[in-house]
Amino acid sequence: MTNATSGWASEDPLPKVTCSSHDSAKNLHSFLKQRPRTESYRSEMCVACGAELIDWRRLDHHDLSDAAYTIEALGHELIRHHYWHAEFDQKALDDAFKRGTLGLALAAEKRLRKYVGPRRADIFRDGTQTPRGGKVVFYAQHATATCCRRCIEAWHGIDRNQPLGDVELEYMTKLVMAYIAMRLPYLPAGEAEESEADNRKGPVDV
Repeated sequence: MTNATSGWASEDPLPKVTCSSHDSAKNLHSFLKQRPRTESYRSEMCVACGAELIDWRRLDHHDLSDAAYTIEALGHELIRHHYWHAEFDQKALDDAFKRGTLGLALAAEKRLRKYVGPRRADIFRDGTQTPRGGKVVFYAQHATATCCRRCIEAWHGIDRNQPLGDVELEYMTKLVMAYIAMRLPYLPAGEAEESEADNRKGPVDV
């Protein structure tokens, strides 16, 4: 079965895929340390099997001209792979076609600034602020590891104890939009007008 608007093959939904999920037999891993205390959340090898697959220094350049490598690297982690291929729910598709790419870009930047922009200590229940569905931007955040400060630290090398600056937020917004462009290539541009407040579904443990 395929998502008619994306042209990407969909996958059977996973029962509860999280940032620590892994399936090494399928070459799908997890690179997130659990409760690292004062260390980074980044594990440079799979926490389950020890596989070393990522050039982390290359990712840390935040080079959009090298986004193809960033996307390839993200695909080695099970939860990212899932969200790069999961079929969108109808509510998310309806919202995306209503807003268009310009509206989604505005919504993505505002959401990133509000929900992951502050340092982790200032975020209520970091790791739960990005729902699993309902909006394409949510799918994109999970796929690009911009969903919470621990995933941002693990994948993008940005200290969870520092607020995100404009340059970092712009980079993440463009990663989110790169995902949307790849998944929904026929999305209309729409208008860059202020979107209605996000319809949050409450805390989601990722």
